[in-house]
Amino acid sequence: MKQAIMALSTAVLMLLAATSVQAITIKGVDIPDALQAGDTELVLNGAGVRSRWFIDLYIGALYVPEPANDPAEIIAADNHQGIRLHIISNRITSERMISSTREGFENVLGDNLSSLTSEIEQFLAFFAAEIREGDVFDLIYVPGEGVQVFKNRGLQGTVTGHDFKQALFGIWLSDSPAQEDLKTRMLGQR
Repeated sequence: MKQAIMALSTAVLMLLAATSVQAITIKGVDIPDALQAGDTELVLNGAGVRSRWFIDLYIGALYVPEPANDPAEIIAADNHQGIRLHIISNRITSERMISSTREGFENVLGDNLSSLTSEIEQFLAFFAAEIREGDVFDLIYVPGEGVQVFKNRGLQGTVTGHDFKQALFGIWLSDSPAQEDLKTRMLGQR
């Protein structure tokens, strides 16, 4: 009887170990394996560090319904998706975040920037409050609703439109991303 219980306990532990997914840790920050988007649970596709001038600024993590590695398909998809930005530097200020995000939209949209001016300005306003090291921004796209912006789990607001979502996700995943190796890591590639 004792052996049967031991064998069963061992089997259960092995099953749990085989089916559990370990969260990854980057720069001392635990990156969750899943993110909730409305009533949909998204899985971590990949994550990496955004650096500039040899300074690590934030960790960017991409969440999708199922693992994907084609950036054009991810950008174009009209399904639940999310990007988490975990601030890891006190060098990120509200002004710098707004400026670099605006630059990202310019890189993605080029001459078409004016088509989303009001949406971009609405989005940038969510970064107006002071930003501190340790802050977490979740950018959650919900089809039919738009991009919900959360700061430290508090909903700041929603920017409507699939075209806005495409431009926003393009900041990290387009042919002109914020940082090439961050794009690669968000796509789950090393």
